[in-house]
Amino acid sequence: MPVTGAASSLFVPPLATPGPSARAAEFSTRAEIALHGVYEISKILAVPARLETTLSNVLALLSSFLEMHHGIIALLGDDGAPEVVVGLGWTERNAKSYFDRLPERAIGQIVTTQMPVVVESVADSPLFADWSPVEWSTDARVSFVGVPIKERDRVIGTLTLDRTWDGKTMVRLDEDVRFLVMIANLVGQTVRLHDVIGRDRERLMSAQRRLEKELSETVRPDRDAGVPAGGAPGGGVQGIVGTSPAIRAVIDKIKIVARSNSTVLLRGESGTGKELFARATHDLSPRKKGPFVKLNCAALPESMLESELFGHEKGAFTGALAQRKGRFELAHGGTLFLDEIGEISPSFQAKLLRVLQEGEFERVGGTRTLQVDVRLVTATNKNLEDAVAKGEFRADLYYRINVVSISLPALRERREDVKLLAGEFLRRFNQEHGTQMALTPSAKDVLEGCYFPGNVRELENCVRRTATLAKDPRIMADDFACHHDECLSSTLWKGAIGTGASFKIIPRVAPAPRPVPEAPAGGDTAVAPPAGCPQSGTCSVAQGEGPSERERLLQAMETAGWVQAKAARLLNLTPRQVGYALTKHNISVKKF
Repeated sequence: MPVTGAASSLFVPPLATPGPSARAAEFSTRAEIALHGVYEISKILAVPARLETTLSNVLALLSSFLEMHHGIIALLGDDGAPEVVVGLGWTERNAKSYFDRLPERAIGQIVTTQMPVVVESVADSPLFADWSPVEWSTDARVSFVGVPIKERDRVIGTLTLDRTWDGKTMVRLDEDVRFLVMIANLVGQTVRLHDVIGRDRERLMSAQRRLEKELSETVRPDRDAGVPAGGAPGGGVQGIVGTSPAIRAVIDKIKIVARSNSTVLLRGESGTGKELFARATHDLSPRKKGPFVKLNCAALPESMLESELFGHEKGAFTGALAQRKGRFELAHGGTLFLDEIGEISPSFQAKLLRVLQEGEFERVGGTRTLQVDVRLVTATNKNLEDAVAKGEFRADLYYRINVVSISLPALRERREDVKLLAGEFLRRFNQEHGTQMALTPSAKDVLEGCYFPGNVRELENCVRRTATLAKDPRIMADDFACHHDECLSSTLWKGAIGTGASFKIIPRVAPAPRPVPEAPAGGDTAVAPPAGCPQSGTCSVAQGEGPSERERLLQAMETAGWVQAKAARLLNLTPRQVGYALTKHNISVKKF
């Protein structure tokens, strides 16, 4: 190894010379210590953490095995400039400042020769001729040891340390160098592993962003061909299928709101199409030529959510190999849609509030303040008022995002659109699979009679499942799972009864009709199920032909003596459903 400043790399202070047995014992002890040190440092390198944190922990543990005053691990870029500098007990800035003060000849010799450099006394070495260690007294004897950190055959950094000799402690520089070379090799492998993981992560994130951009920019006119949107041909909104008054009222409101830059909060149950309405708000606004960027806040952990929204600087964390813009920057001049806004943590709510108030932020790991011009559209299916009352959601952020609130109707509130949506979903299924499936009138009746608590998403699932399993191109009523007691959605949504949900559950259609038993003598008089229902208790009071829903409800209440629980048993409904129907038809309960 290159040695400067002395005739030998072994530095032994003038102490009593030990005998052969003592030397053997000392060598055995130092070898065991070195082996133990390599083992402990390898455990640190195996723990997933930020690279700078890992290297700092290595230096801290290294100091317990070696007599060292300063220790520095510096990772060099392709141009030879230091990119990551970690020092023992220092901040990154102080460590880099000290590394920059080290003689370039000493560091350059380590990198060029790819060999360790050992200097017993820096005062006598030409490599340190113009270097003055201000941290030490002038009469202190300072030694310097530096070893290269390699990745395969390329030097990617250096591990250096210096120490002062007090004239008493025995130091063997040759053994220390061997120990440091082993540690440097382990560090090199770890850095290589971090680079591989970082490149893979960046590649996956780039691929995800590219796919999201392609999906957001791709226009698929076939999705809405032949189906009127918003009620009026040519005057609707792309992607929104429906002609019901409820959906037209929402579209009319969005057309008005879109003209401003006010923040919009879309509220509604899961499956009501909040993303489609967010896109419509952008397409109808003066920002329609700008970008439309979307992000599901519930799909990412808080640490990654901050990077996704605000971006990060190079080296901000492990895997941050390059600077990357966040969603706020990408949406500059356009619209940013944040779905599931109610799921973000309280700590991140404070960070988001500052951006909404000031319009400025810093990238993760950066210090430069950036300003953006973004129109924000948010969505949630949570009750934000309850969350604010419970302290789960900041009140100031609530008022900031709830400037204009638009409630999206559930599918049960727009039953006129069920046939249109079902036909559209079946058309897409046929296009994807090259089939010619069609809905018969009986199949449409089954769909219209379902309550669909899962809204449009559940309707699409039902149509696709039925089309997949149907044996004939003409889908009949008997092809639906609910006709065979196999509808899993019915079981799923039964738990919503009594939980305070904003919807009630309507039982699904049973497979075969059964006769209605006569009422026992002296008991309650049974009310026959509505005409068109295959079985008592399988249809809501809104289904069937014959007497109107109001008339059937009044008949049951009169028979039950205006006791809602008894009327519910006669109609084979729940008391909650009966109460809902009474309110709907504005029927006052008689009291006796």
